Amino acid sequence: MRRIGLVLGLAFLWLPILLLVGYAFSADRIPFQWGGFSLRWFRALAANGRMLEAAWLSLRIAAGAATLAVLLGGMAGWVLARHGRFRGRALFGALAGAPLVLPEVVTGLSLLLLFVVLQGAAEAAFGWQLGRGATTVLLAHATLGLAYVAVVVQARLAGLDPALEEAAADLGAAPFTVFRTVTLPLIAPALVAGWLLAFTLSLDDVVVASFVSGPAGTTLPMLVFSQLRVGLTPEINALAAVILALAGLLLGLAAVILGRNGRGGARAG
Repeated sequence: MRRIGLVLGLAFLWLPILLLVGYAFSADRIPFQWGGFSLRWFRALAANGRMLEAAWLSLRIAAGAATLAVLLGGMAGWVLARHGRFRGRALFGALAGAPLVLPEVVTGLSLLLLFVVLQGAAEAAFGWQLGRGATTVLLAHATLGLAYVAVVVQARLAGLDPALEEAAADLGAAPFTVFRTVTLPLIAPALVAGWLLAFTLSLDDVVVASFVSGPAGTTLPMLVFSQLRVGLTPEINALAAVILALAGLLLGLAAVILGRNGRGGARAG
């Protein structure tokens, strides 16, 4: 009975995706009507400069936002896990985790107001004309991913044995050396997981980006969403197939690397 429920659940999740990928190879102009096998929509996607430019922009923003989120969120998680109770800790933790519970509409609107105020202040003080675009989207997505990274890193640090760091310090290692040689390798999986999570959140976001972006900051999800308003095209099916293939390739590479590391550790043991 459990296996039947598992199969039905997986079918419910994956069947629409597989249908979308299948119709990407249809020659018909109607997105969900089979007209024979063809790769015409993949060729059309490769010739769609606007969509390719939006995809490249989304990848750059996601990579930058994930890296910034790991740096800031890692430090926030370190403070919450290693510095005990200090004045303002509850407020600091609430502010760091606020994007986890706030609706994205509220987050996007608040960030939009912040950027408008900063833009007015920079123009009044220095005469700078700061517009909204890819940079504001990157900062907004980094703010969103920071909360997730902080939670992952804090949980990882809370599960580590402090005796490992204390032993290194007792042997004469400086604090930075202890962090570099002991703590950082132990929390590296959490940092990688946080980076991937922040990258995925940024690559998938529509709501926050719609608030803080400008004419030069149209990401791929925003472009796809705007096209869906006027009607679905088979190129969207082809795009979904390409994204699914890339995601599967990355997961396969990660599994191979983790498998090799696991076998190497077992042989070393």
